[in-house]
Amino acid sequence: MTTTSAPATASGARLKRNLGLWAIVGLGLGYMTPTVVFDTFGMVSRDTNNVVPSAYLVALIVMMFTAVSYGKMAGAIPSAGSAYTYVRESVHPNVGFMVGWTSLIDYVLLPMVNCLIIRSYLGALFPEVPGWIWVVIYCAVVTTVIYLTMRGTSNINMILLVFSIVVMAVFVVMVIAQLMRGEGQGTVASVQPFFHDAVTLGAVLTGATIVCFSFIGFDAVTMYAEEAKSPKIMPKAILYTVIIGGAIFLITAYFTQLRFPSSSAFPQEAIEDSTLPEIGLQVGGPTLQAVLTAAGFAATLASGLASHASVSRMLLVMGRNNVLPRRFFGHINAKTHTPTFNIVLVGLISLLAAAFTLEMIAAFINFGALIAFTFVNVSVIAWFAIRKGRRHTVKDIFTFIVLPGIGMLLTGVLWANLHVDALIGGSIWMGIGLIYLLVLTRGFRRKVAAFDENQPVTGFSKAIKTDEK
Repeated sequence: MTTTSAPATASGARLKRNLGLWAIVGLGLGYMTPTVVFDTFGMVSRDTNNVVPSAYLVALIVMMFTAVSYGKMAGAIPSAGSAYTYVRESVHPNVGFMVGWTSLIDYVLLPMVNCLIIRSYLGALFPEVPGWIWVVIYCAVVTTVIYLTMRGTSNINMILLVFSIVVMAVFVVMVIAQLMRGEGQGTVASVQPFFHDAVTLGAVLTGATIVCFSFIGFDAVTMYAEEAKSPKIMPKAILYTVIIGGAIFLITAYFTQLRFPSSSAFPQEAIEDSTLPEIGLQVGGPTLQAVLTAAGFAATLASGLASHASVSRMLLVMGRNNVLPRRFFGHINAKTHTPTFNIVLVGLISLLAAAFTLEMIAAFINFGALIAFTFVNVSVIAWFAIRKGRRHTVKDIFTFIVLPGIGMLLTGVLWANLHVDALIGGSIWMGIGLIYLLVLTRGFRRKVAAFDENQPVTGFSKAIKTDEK
Protein backbone atom coordinates (compact mmCIF):
# COMPACT_ATOMS: atom_id res chain seq x y z
CA MET A 1 0.00 0.00 0.00
CA THR A 2 1.52 3.30 -1.08
CA THR A 3 0.49 6.88 -1.37
CA THR A 4 1.92 9.86 -3.17
CA SER A 5 -0.11 12.64 -1.63
CA ALA A 6 -1.98 13.28 1.55
CA PRO A 7 -5.71 12.54 1.36
CA ALA A 8 -8.07 15.47 1.10
CA THR A 9 -10.28 16.59 3.94
CA ALA A 10 -14.01 17.09 3.58
CA SER A 11 -13.32 20.65 2.47
CA GLY A 12 -11.01 19.46 -0.30
CA ALA A 13 -7.85 20.75 1.40
CA ARG A 14 -4.78 18.55 1.71
CA LEU A 15 -1.96 18.45 4.19
CA LYS A 16 1.28 19.68 2.66
CA ARG A 17 4.16 17.22 2.41
CA ASN A 18 6.99 19.45 3.62
CA LEU A 19 8.52 17.62 6.61
CA GLY A 20 11.83 15.86 6.12
CA LEU A 21 13.27 13.00 8.15
CA TRP A 22 15.07 15.12 10.75
CA ALA A 23 12.17 17.55 11.15
CA ILE A 24 9.94 14.61 12.08
CA VAL A 25 12.59 13.12 14.38
CA GLY A 26 12.92 16.52 16.06
CA LEU A 27 9.16 16.69 16.62
CA GLY A 28 9.23 13.21 18.16
CA LEU A 29 12.14 14.07 20.47
CA GLY A 30 10.43 17.30 21.49
CA TYR A 31 7.29 15.38 22.42
CA MET A 32 9.44 12.98 24.48
CA THR A 33 10.90 15.89 26.52
CA PRO A 34 14.56 14.77 27.05
CA THR A 35 14.88 16.66 30.37
CA VAL A 36 12.31 14.32 31.94
CA VAL A 37 15.25 12.02 32.79
CA PHE A 38 16.11 14.46 35.58
CA ASP A 39 12.52 14.78 36.78
CA THR A 40 12.05 11.06 37.43
CA PHE A 41 15.66 10.29 38.39
CA GLY A 42 15.08 10.34 42.16
CA MET A 43 12.07 8.03 42.20
CA VAL A 44 13.64 5.58 39.72
CA SER A 45 16.92 5.57 41.67
CA ARG A 46 14.98 4.78 44.85
CA ASP A 47 12.86 2.02 43.26
CA THR A 48 15.75 0.32 41.41
CA ASN A 49 18.23 0.54 44.29
CA ASN A 50 20.30 3.09 42.36
CA VAL A 51 20.62 1.59 38.88
CA VAL A 52 18.63 4.09 36.82
CA PRO A 53 20.63 3.38 33.60
CA SER A 54 19.61 -0.30 33.80
CA ALA A 55 15.96 0.71 33.90
CA TYR A 56 16.46 2.88 30.82
CA LEU A 57 18.36 0.12 29.03
CA VAL A 58 15.52 -2.38 29.60
CA ALA A 59 12.93 0.18 28.50
CA LEU A 60 14.98 1.06 25.41
CA ILE A 61 15.21 -2.60 24.36
CA VAL A 62 11.45 -3.00 24.74
CA MET A 63 10.79 0.22 22.85
CA MET A 64 13.13 -0.84 20.03
CA PHE A 65 11.01 -3.91 19.28
CA THR A 66 7.85 -1.83 19.43
CA ALA A 67 9.38 0.92 17.27
CA VAL A 68 10.16 -1.65 14.58
CA SER A 69 6.52 -2.75 14.70
CA TYR A 70 5.33 0.86 14.47
CA GLY A 71 7.59 1.30 11.47
CA LYS A 72 6.14 -1.74 9.72
CA MET A 73 2.57 -0.59 10.31
CA ALA A 74 3.35 3.00 9.27
CA GLY A 75 4.73 1.61 6.02
CA ALA A 76 1.69 -0.62 5.47
CA ILE A 77 -0.87 2.05 6.44
CA PRO A 78 0.87 5.33 5.57
CA SER A 79 -2.01 7.60 6.52
CA ALA A 80 -1.68 9.57 9.73
CA GLY A 81 -2.21 6.87 12.27
CA SER A 82 -1.90 5.53 15.76
CA ALA A 83 -2.10 2.27 17.69
CA TYR A 84 -5.87 2.06 17.46
CA THR A 85 -5.84 2.85 13.74
CA TYR A 86 -3.52 -0.10 13.15
CA VAL A 87 -5.50 -2.41 15.44
CA ARG A 88 -8.79 -1.35 13.88
CA GLU A 89 -7.54 -2.11 10.39
CA SER A 90 -5.61 -5.30 11.14
CA VAL A 91 -7.51 -6.99 13.97
CA HIS A 92 -11.08 -5.70 14.45
CA PRO A 93 -12.80 -2.30 14.80
CA ASN A 94 -14.10 -3.16 18.28
CA VAL A 95 -10.65 -4.19 19.49
CA GLY A 96 -9.27 -1.01 17.95
CA PHE A 97 -11.88 1.00 19.85
CA MET A 98 -10.85 -0.59 23.16
CA VAL A 99 -7.15 0.10 22.48
CA GLY A 100 -8.03 3.68 21.60
CA TRP A 101 -10.20 4.07 24.68
CA THR A 102 -7.41 2.78 26.90
CA SER A 103 -4.88 5.05 25.17
CA LEU A 104 -7.16 7.98 25.94
CA ILE A 105 -5.71 7.83 29.47
CA ASP A 106 -2.35 8.93 28.02
CA TYR A 107 -3.81 11.85 26.12
CA VAL A 108 -5.92 13.16 28.98
CA LEU A 109 -3.23 12.82 31.66
CA LEU A 110 -0.15 13.96 29.71
CA PRO A 111 -1.07 17.66 30.09
CA MET A 112 -1.37 17.03 33.83
CA VAL A 113 2.15 15.56 33.92
CA ASN A 114 3.61 18.67 32.35
CA CYS A 115 1.68 20.75 34.88
CA LEU A 116 3.13 18.65 37.73
CA ILE A 117 6.67 19.11 36.45
CA ILE A 118 6.27 22.88 36.03
CA ARG A 119 4.84 23.04 39.56
CA SER A 120 7.92 21.27 40.93
CA TYR A 121 10.30 23.62 39.06
CA LEU A 122 8.66 26.79 40.28
CA GLY A 123 8.19 25.34 43.74
CA ALA A 124 11.94 24.74 44.02
CA LEU A 125 12.73 28.28 42.91
CA PHE A 126 9.98 29.91 44.99
CA PRO A 127 9.40 27.57 47.95
CA GLU A 128 7.35 30.15 49.84
CA VAL A 129 4.59 30.06 47.20
CA PRO A 130 1.98 27.25 47.59
CA GLY A 131 2.21 24.71 44.75
CA TRP A 132 -1.47 24.94 43.83
CA ILE A 133 -0.97 28.57 42.77
CA TRP A 134 1.53 27.51 40.10
CA VAL A 135 -0.89 24.83 38.92
CA VAL A 136 -3.67 27.37 38.47
CA ILE A 137 -1.41 29.89 36.69
CA TYR A 138 0.09 27.26 34.36
CA CYS A 139 -3.30 25.80 33.43
CA ALA A 140 -4.74 29.26 32.83
CA VAL A 141 -1.86 30.34 30.56
CA VAL A 142 -1.66 27.13 28.50
CA THR A 143 -5.43 26.86 28.16
CA THR A 144 -5.67 30.50 27.03
CA VAL A 145 -2.90 30.12 24.44
CA ILE A 146 -4.47 27.02 22.89
CA TYR A 147 -7.95 28.53 23.20
CA LEU A 148 -6.85 31.35 20.91
CA THR A 149 -4.72 29.33 18.46
CA MET A 150 -3.59 25.72 18.00
CA ARG A 151 -0.84 26.54 15.55
CA GLY A 152 2.70 25.31 16.11
CA THR A 153 5.77 24.81 13.94
CA SER A 154 8.59 22.28 13.84
CA ASN A 155 11.04 25.21 13.82
CA ILE A 156 9.95 26.45 17.25
CA ASN A 157 10.00 22.90 18.55
CA MET A 158 13.52 22.40 17.20
CA ILE A 159 14.80 25.57 18.91
CA LEU A 160 13.43 24.44 22.28
CA LEU A 161 14.79 20.93 21.73
CA VAL A 162 18.30 22.10 20.79
CA PHE A 163 18.39 24.44 23.79
CA SER A 164 17.46 21.61 26.15
CA ILE A 165 20.00 19.17 24.70
CA VAL A 166 22.81 21.76 24.81
CA VAL A 167 22.10 22.42 28.50
CA MET A 168 22.06 18.67 29.16
CA ALA A 169 25.43 18.33 27.41
CA VAL A 170 26.88 21.11 29.57
CA PHE A 171 25.55 19.32 32.64
CA VAL A 172 27.25 16.05 31.62
CA VAL A 173 30.58 17.85 31.08
CA MET A 174 30.33 19.44 34.53
CA VAL A 175 29.54 16.08 36.12
CA ILE A 176 32.51 14.42 34.38
CA ALA A 177 34.79 17.13 35.75
CA GLN A 178 33.44 16.59 39.26
CA LEU A 179 33.81 12.80 39.00
CA MET A 180 37.44 13.23 37.97
CA ARG A 181 37.95 15.33 41.10
CA GLY A 182 36.71 12.44 43.23
CA GLU A 183 33.11 13.46 43.81
CA GLY A 184 30.28 10.89 43.63
CA GLN A 185 31.70 7.53 42.55
CA GLY A 186 34.99 9.24 41.76
CA THR A 187 35.25 7.63 38.32
CA VAL A 188 33.77 8.05 34.84
CA ALA A 189 33.89 4.32 34.05
CA SER A 190 31.97 1.92 36.28
CA VAL A 191 29.39 -0.89 36.09
CA GLN A 192 27.80 0.28 39.36
CA PRO A 193 25.11 2.37 37.60
CA PHE A 194 24.00 -0.81 35.80
CA PHE A 195 24.57 -3.56 38.31
CA HIS A 196 25.68 -4.26 41.88
CA ASP A 197 25.05 -6.95 44.48
CA ALA A 198 21.88 -5.39 45.87
CA VAL A 199 20.10 -5.16 42.50
CA THR A 200 17.14 -7.42 41.69
CA LEU A 201 15.40 -8.01 38.36
CA GLY A 202 12.05 -7.09 39.85
CA ALA A 203 13.37 -3.72 40.97
CA VAL A 204 14.82 -2.98 37.52
CA LEU A 205 11.52 -3.92 35.86
CA THR A 206 9.68 -1.62 38.27
CA GLY A 207 12.02 1.19 37.30
CA ALA A 208 11.58 0.36 33.62
CA THR A 209 7.81 0.74 33.93
CA ILE A 210 8.38 4.27 35.23
CA VAL A 211 10.91 5.35 32.58
CA CYS A 212 8.73 3.97 29.78
CA PHE A 213 6.86 7.20 30.36
CA SER A 214 9.99 9.00 29.11
CA PHE A 215 9.66 7.32 25.70
CA ILE A 216 6.04 8.25 25.16
CA GLY A 217 6.11 10.44 22.09
CA PHE A 218 8.14 8.31 19.69
CA ASP A 219 4.85 6.85 18.46
CA ALA A 220 3.43 10.36 18.06
CA VAL A 221 5.53 10.89 14.93
CA THR A 222 3.03 8.68 13.06
CA MET A 223 0.68 11.67 13.10
CA TYR A 224 3.00 13.37 10.59
CA ALA A 225 2.75 10.57 8.03
CA GLU A 226 0.60 12.71 5.70
CA GLU A 227 2.99 15.67 6.01
CA ALA A 228 6.23 13.73 5.44
CA LYS A 229 7.99 14.46 2.16
CA SER A 230 7.78 10.73 1.49
CA PRO A 231 5.85 8.05 3.42
CA LYS A 232 8.93 5.84 3.07
CA ILE A 233 10.83 7.86 5.67
CA MET A 234 8.31 7.14 8.45
CA PRO A 235 9.71 3.77 9.66
CA LYS A 236 13.20 5.29 9.78
CA ALA A 237 11.92 8.41 11.60
CA ILE A 238 10.24 6.27 14.28
CA LEU A 239 13.34 4.14 14.82
CA TYR A 240 15.71 7.14 14.88
CA THR A 241 13.51 8.90 17.42
CA VAL A 242 13.69 5.92 19.79
CA ILE A 243 17.43 5.36 19.31
CA ILE A 244 18.43 9.02 19.73
CA GLY A 245 16.00 9.59 22.59
CA GLY A 246 17.15 6.39 24.30
CA ALA A 247 20.82 7.37 23.90
CA ILE A 248 20.15 10.79 25.47
CA PHE A 249 18.34 9.20 28.40
CA LEU A 250 20.94 6.45 28.87
CA ILE A 251 24.02 8.69 28.76
CA THR A 252 22.48 11.33 31.01
CA ALA A 253 21.23 8.75 33.51
CA TYR A 254 24.63 7.01 33.58
CA PHE A 255 26.62 10.11 34.54
CA THR A 256 23.92 11.36 36.90
CA GLN A 257 23.94 8.00 38.69
CA LEU A 258 27.73 8.17 39.03
CA ARG A 259 27.41 11.66 40.51
CA PHE A 260 24.56 10.61 42.83
CA PRO A 261 25.23 6.96 43.80
CA SER A 262 22.28 6.92 46.21
CA SER A 263 18.78 8.38 46.11
CA SER A 264 19.37 9.49 49.72
CA ALA A 265 21.12 12.55 48.22
CA PHE A 266 17.67 14.01 47.51
CA PRO A 267 14.92 15.12 49.90
CA GLN A 268 11.75 13.00 49.83
CA GLU A 269 9.55 15.78 48.45
CA ALA A 270 11.91 16.19 45.48
CA ILE A 271 11.81 12.45 44.77
CA GLU A 272 8.01 12.46 44.68
CA ASP A 273 7.71 15.53 42.43
CA SER A 274 10.90 16.24 40.43
CA THR A 275 14.60 16.00 41.26
CA LEU A 276 15.69 18.25 38.37
CA PRO A 277 16.04 21.47 40.42
CA GLU A 278 17.83 19.61 43.23
CA ILE A 279 20.24 17.93 40.78
CA GLY A 280 21.06 21.28 39.20
CA LEU A 281 21.61 22.89 42.60
CA GLN A 282 23.97 20.17 43.88
CA VAL A 283 26.01 19.97 40.67
CA GLY A 284 26.35 23.65 39.79
CA GLY A 285 24.77 25.75 42.52
CA PRO A 286 21.96 28.27 41.97
CA THR A 287 23.27 29.20 38.51
CA LEU A 288 23.07 25.68 37.05
CA GLN A 289 19.83 25.11 38.92
CA ALA A 290 18.32 28.13 37.16
CA VAL A 291 19.70 27.17 33.72
CA LEU A 292 18.73 23.49 34.01
CA THR A 293 15.30 24.46 35.27
CA ALA A 294 14.95 26.87 32.35
CA ALA A 295 15.81 24.05 29.92
CA GLY A 296 13.34 21.74 31.61
CA PHE A 297 10.74 24.49 31.68
CA ALA A 298 11.11 25.17 27.95
CA ALA A 299 10.95 21.49 27.02
CA THR A 300 8.03 20.80 29.34
CA LEU A 301 6.09 23.85 28.19
CA ALA A 302 6.51 22.83 24.54
CA SER A 303 5.36 19.31 25.36
CA GLY A 304 2.52 20.69 27.46
CA LEU A 305 1.19 22.83 24.62
CA ALA A 306 1.46 19.90 22.18
CA SER A 307 -0.24 17.37 24.47
CA HIS A 308 -3.03 19.77 25.49
CA ALA A 309 -3.76 20.64 21.87
CA SER A 310 -3.55 16.99 20.83
CA VAL A 311 -6.09 15.66 23.30
CA SER A 312 -8.43 18.58 22.55
CA ARG A 313 -8.29 17.65 18.87
CA MET A 314 -8.83 13.97 19.61
CA LEU A 315 -11.91 14.75 21.69
CA LEU A 316 -13.14 16.93 18.81
CA VAL A 317 -12.93 14.02 16.38
CA MET A 318 -14.69 11.75 18.86
CA GLY A 319 -17.45 14.35 19.12
CA ARG A 320 -17.72 14.82 15.37
CA ASN A 321 -17.99 11.04 14.91
CA ASN A 322 -20.64 10.70 17.63
CA VAL A 323 -18.35 8.63 19.85
CA LEU A 324 -18.86 11.39 22.45
CA PRO A 325 -21.81 13.87 22.59
CA ARG A 326 -21.37 16.04 19.51
CA ARG A 327 -22.98 19.21 20.88
CA PHE A 328 -20.19 19.62 23.43
CA PHE A 329 -17.15 17.71 22.14
CA GLY A 330 -17.74 18.43 18.44
CA HIS A 331 -18.00 22.19 18.94
CA ILE A 332 -15.61 24.58 17.17
CA ASN A 333 -15.61 28.26 18.11
CA ALA A 334 -16.48 30.38 15.07
CA LYS A 335 -14.10 33.18 16.08
CA THR A 336 -11.02 31.28 17.23
CA HIS A 337 -11.52 28.18 15.02
CA THR A 338 -10.53 26.01 17.98
CA PRO A 339 -12.45 23.33 19.94
CA THR A 340 -12.83 25.69 22.89
CA PHE A 341 -15.06 23.45 25.04
CA ASN A 342 -12.54 20.62 24.85
CA ILE A 343 -9.60 22.94 25.52
CA VAL A 344 -11.22 24.31 28.66
CA LEU A 345 -12.20 20.80 29.79
CA VAL A 346 -8.61 19.57 29.49
CA GLY A 347 -7.46 22.66 31.37
CA LEU A 348 -9.89 21.91 34.19
CA ILE A 349 -8.71 18.28 34.35
CA SER A 350 -5.11 19.49 34.54
CA LEU A 351 -5.98 21.45 37.68
CA LEU A 352 -6.11 18.08 39.44
CA ALA A 353 -2.32 18.13 39.26
CA ALA A 354 -2.42 20.00 42.56
CA ALA A 355 -3.51 16.78 44.29
CA PHE A 356 -1.28 14.17 42.60
CA THR A 357 2.38 13.16 42.43
CA LEU A 358 4.37 12.65 39.23
CA GLU A 359 4.97 8.98 40.09
CA MET A 360 1.28 8.12 40.30
CA ILE A 361 0.21 9.97 37.15
CA ALA A 362 3.14 8.47 35.19
CA ALA A 363 1.99 4.99 36.25
CA PHE A 364 -1.54 5.61 34.94
CA ILE A 365 -0.16 6.96 31.66
CA ASN A 366 2.07 3.93 31.24
CA PHE A 367 -0.95 1.64 31.67
CA GLY A 368 -2.52 2.99 28.50
CA ALA A 369 0.76 3.36 26.62
CA LEU A 370 1.90 -0.21 27.25
CA ILE A 371 -1.51 -1.55 26.17
CA ALA A 372 -1.15 0.42 22.93
CA PHE A 373 2.43 -0.72 22.39
CA THR A 374 1.46 -4.36 22.97
CA PHE A 375 -1.32 -4.22 20.41
CA VAL A 376 0.83 -2.54 17.79
CA ASN A 377 3.00 -5.66 17.95
CA VAL A 378 -0.16 -7.75 17.68
CA SER A 379 -1.15 -5.70 14.62
CA VAL A 380 2.05 -6.65 12.78
CA ILE A 381 1.27 -10.35 13.24
CA ALA A 382 -2.39 -9.86 12.29
CA TRP A 383 -1.71 -7.66 9.25
CA PHE A 384 1.32 -9.31 7.69
CA ALA A 385 1.35 -12.93 8.91
CA ILE A 386 -2.40 -13.52 8.89
CA ARG A 387 -4.07 -11.08 6.50
CA LYS A 388 -1.23 -10.91 3.96
CA GLY A 389 -0.14 -14.52 4.42
CA ARG A 390 3.52 -13.66 4.96
CA ARG A 391 4.37 -16.62 7.20
CA HIS A 392 5.80 -19.24 4.86
CA THR A 393 9.50 -18.35 4.79
CA VAL A 394 12.05 -18.20 7.58
CA LYS A 395 12.55 -14.48 6.95
CA ASP A 396 8.83 -13.71 7.10
CA ILE A 397 8.34 -15.82 10.23
CA PHE A 398 11.20 -14.02 11.96
CA THR A 399 10.16 -10.55 10.74
CA PHE A 400 6.40 -10.71 11.12
CA ILE A 401 5.92 -13.22 13.94
CA VAL A 402 9.05 -13.64 16.09
CA LEU A 403 10.13 -9.98 16.39
CA PRO A 404 6.66 -8.54 17.12
CA GLY A 405 6.00 -11.55 19.36
CA ILE A 406 9.05 -10.65 21.46
CA GLY A 407 7.95 -7.02 21.55
CA MET A 408 4.46 -8.08 22.65
CA LEU A 409 5.91 -10.28 25.41
CA LEU A 410 8.29 -7.60 26.70
CA THR A 411 5.68 -4.84 26.82
CA GLY A 412 3.35 -7.29 28.55
CA VAL A 413 5.97 -7.96 31.22
CA LEU A 414 6.37 -4.23 31.89
CA TRP A 415 2.62 -3.77 31.99
CA ALA A 416 2.29 -6.53 34.61
CA ASN A 417 4.89 -4.74 36.76
CA LEU A 418 2.99 -1.44 36.90
CA HIS A 419 1.93 0.07 40.21
CA VAL A 420 -1.08 -1.84 41.56
CA ASP A 421 -3.16 1.37 41.77
CA ALA A 422 -2.51 2.00 38.08
CA LEU A 423 -3.57 -1.57 37.21
CA ILE A 424 -6.78 -1.19 39.23
CA GLY A 425 -7.61 2.28 37.92
CA GLY A 426 -6.74 1.36 34.34
CA SER A 427 -8.83 -1.81 34.50
CA ILE A 428 -11.82 0.20 35.75
CA TRP A 429 -11.35 2.62 32.85
CA MET A 430 -11.25 -0.32 30.41
CA GLY A 431 -14.45 -1.70 31.96
CA ILE A 432 -16.17 1.65 31.42
CA GLY A 433 -14.95 1.62 27.82
CA LEU A 434 -16.35 -1.88 27.24
CA ILE A 435 -19.76 -0.85 28.58
CA TYR A 436 -19.66 2.28 26.42
CA LEU A 437 -18.74 0.17 23.38
CA LEU A 438 -21.75 -2.08 24.02
CA VAL A 439 -23.98 1.01 24.06
CA LEU A 440 -22.43 2.53 20.91
CA THR A 441 -22.70 -0.71 18.95
CA ARG A 442 -26.07 -1.70 20.44
CA GLY A 443 -24.67 -4.94 21.73
CA PHE A 444 -22.14 -5.35 18.88
CA ARG A 445 -24.93 -5.23 16.28
CA ARG A 446 -23.70 -1.94 14.79
CA LYS A 447 -20.30 -0.85 13.49
CA VAL A 448 -18.37 1.31 15.93
CA ALA A 449 -17.28 4.78 14.84
CA ALA A 450 -13.57 5.49 14.50
CA PHE A 451 -11.90 8.14 16.61
CA ASP A 452 -8.43 8.64 15.21
CA GLU A 453 -7.21 12.04 16.41
CA ASN A 454 -5.59 12.62 13.02
CA GLN A 455 -8.78 12.31 10.99
CA PRO A 456 -10.08 15.42 9.23
CA VAL A 457 -12.28 17.58 11.44
CA THR A 458 -13.65 19.92 8.80
CA GLY A 459 -16.93 18.14 8.12
CA PHE A 460 -19.09 15.08 8.57
CA SER A 461 -18.79 11.89 6.60
CA LYS A 462 -21.70 10.48 4.65
CA ALA A 463 -21.55 7.32 6.71
CA ILE A 464 -22.12 9.21 9.94
CA LYS A 465 -25.02 11.17 8.46
CA THR A 466 -26.54 7.92 7.24
CA ASP A 467 -26.26 6.40 10.71
CA GLU A 468 -28.04 9.41 12.19
CA LYS A 469 -31.01 8.82 9.93
